[in-house]
Amino acid sequence: MAPEFIPAAKPIVGDEERAAVDRVLRSGMIAQGPEVKTFEQEFAEHFVQGRTTVAVNSGTSGQHLGLLAAGVGPGDEVIVPSFTFAATGNSVALTGATPVFVDIEPDFFTLDPEAVRAAITPRIKGIMPVHLYGHPFLVDQIEAIAQEHGLAIYEDAAQAHGASWSGRPVGTLGAFAMFSLYPTKNMTSGEGGMVTCSTEEIARQMRLLRNQGMETQYANEVIGFNTRMTDIHAAIGRVQLTKVDGWTAQRQRNAAVLNAGLAEIDGVRTPKVHENAVHVYHQYTVRLDAGERDRIHTALKEEHGVGSGVYYPIPNHRLPSLAPFAPGLDLPETERAAREVLSLPVHPSLTEGDLERIVTAVSAVVRAGA
Repeated sequence: MAPEFIPAAKPIVGDEERAAVDRVLRSGMIAQGPEVKTFEQEFAEHFVQGRTTVAVNSGTSGQHLGLLAAGVGPGDEVIVPSFTFAATGNSVALTGATPVFVDIEPDFFTLDPEAVRAAITPRIKGIMPVHLYGHPFLVDQIEAIAQEHGLAIYEDAAQAHGASWSGRPVGTLGAFAMFSLYPTKNMTSGEGGMVTCSTEEIARQMRLLRNQGMETQYANEVIGFNTRMTDIHAAIGRVQLTKVDGWTAQRQRNAAVLNAGLAEIDGVRTPKVHENAVHVYHQYTVRLDAGERDRIHTALKEEHGVGSGVYYPIPNHRLPSLAPFAPGLDLPETERAAREVLSLPVHPSLTEGDLERIVTAVSAVVRAGA
């Protein structure tokens, strides 16, 4: 009998989450209410040193509304990486501003500081780096550039719950930071997002924008959206918040096992971690020879029952939706990463046997192509 398939990602939802949902359903308060408010407070205390936090219905909504609340709009430009999920560039475009795509550095897949510096013009209002795969961007260098040019930093922390740089938690570094609570993230609320805000004015604008432009019912102050989180989702998130530190520690242990097992395989480059960074391994991403990546991705699944993922195969600046913002743009490190990266399972439900199978499978598949 074939061994059980190892998925690339696996949400963990248990009896506690089910009980929390049932409790909310019995209460009769299902839409945004006391569970959301408490979840915001608990999330803030847990991850971002109490910084004011606003819950929304998705990470993408949080990023979009965060930019609007920070004053980004038509005529502005925001520097973003192209090597990330499309929501980063989409959120800028949805404000009426222009995403300016720049290249990444090769070690941690985050914004290249020199590329950022080269892209600055009088129209640039801010920089939106991504803490990709759970590794922080190069904070010291990006902050220095932002301060030198009077630019804001907007954090895309969708994948980085609990990550930090020189002891500073991700989510406390910019005008706002967005965390995703999608099912495959390091913790989930089923669907949702959290936005941590550097000022009460940004937080107030976030609350207005998520709720049809009103804080007081029927007293609409601005044109707004309906991007509220429900109490059902908040209840799930509150339970997950009590577990996420243990899951993160297990992800880090799993990554260490994979590092040790894969380090000696020619053609496999394991993830690097900056000396100032705490990596939370939303993804465990290796580099493979460009011509081998797709073959290995397929063979792991079909021959060994090991799932993997390619994040991301098409850079944002080449997507039909976003390419018009970047005609003729050449981003060599981004293009190289898109050809070489493969994310292997690292989720906390993996057993020692699973990790051994992953290492054995990668070794076999890589050597089969040698």
